[in-house]
Amino acid sequence: MKLGEYQELLVVKKVEFGIYLSEAEGDELRVLLPKKQVPENIEIGDKLTVFLYKDSKDRLIATTATPKLQLGQFCVLKVSEVGEIGAFLDWGLEKDLFLPYKEMTEKVKKDDEILVTLYIDKSSRLCASMKGLYDLLLLDSSYQKEDVVYGRVYEFSGNFGTFVAVDDKYSAMIPHHEDHSKLHIGDWIEAKVTNVKPDGKLDITMRDKSYIQIDEDTKKIMEVIEAYAGVLPFTDKASPEVILKETNLSKNAFKRAVGKLYKEHIVEITQTSIRKL
Repeated sequence: MKLGEYQELLVVKKVEFGIYLSEAEGDELRVLLPKKQVPENIEIGDKLTVFLYKDSKDRLIATTATPKLQLGQFCVLKVSEVGEIGAFLDWGLEKDLFLPYKEMTEKVKKDDEILVTLYIDKSSRLCASMKGLYDLLLLDSSYQKEDVVYGRVYEFSGNFGTFVAVDDKYSAMIPHHEDHSKLHIGDWIEAKVTNVKPDGKLDITMRDKSYIQIDEDTKKIMEVIEAYAGVLPFTDKASPEVILKETNLSKNAFKRAVGKLYKEHIVEITQTSIRKL
């Protein structure tokens, strides 16, 4: 049984309150899928893909719901509550995800949006962490020197600087000599790329930002999204030719405008599309 991951399991028993699943017929280890999540017409012997986590009583349980985070991944989650031993994050399942104080890089408060990863603690429970993100962030952005980018602050280092996840996924850093006293973990910032390192990491700055008129660009993009029934079938990774043809914008202008729409929670960005919220 793979805690914190999706896996295909076998239906081995039907009960009044749900069905029991196992890796193979005859296995002693079984996990319950509650009745309200059991698909219609499911039968013993059928296979079902589920996500495994632990319920409020620390029992292993299956769900057909889609969590926002799995082991080995990172994403932005909203703080739903802060308690005496840590915070609780909304990750799309009935039971909120626990973020211990020892796994925070800065104290959080209710409604904060923070970048976290998922791990299994010593008690075999799934928990969130604000640490260890540096090695998980992507290095294959298409941004170049002088590009304007948007990102989320996720860590501070006195020796190196302020670590930022550009577009909530690409590795970037503001140098330590820049003033970050007004920044907080989770802040969404606008910056300019000063250097792209050989490994793909971005050096960025918040200094000397010139005003960029992008209201008209965001309006154009929203008109195109509406024309596609609310789902634009490409992202800023599309070719400059496609972006120009569909939006009449350059690729850089498109990226800036989409970044602004994302920041303002007007759109969400997936691997293959931009969707109106």
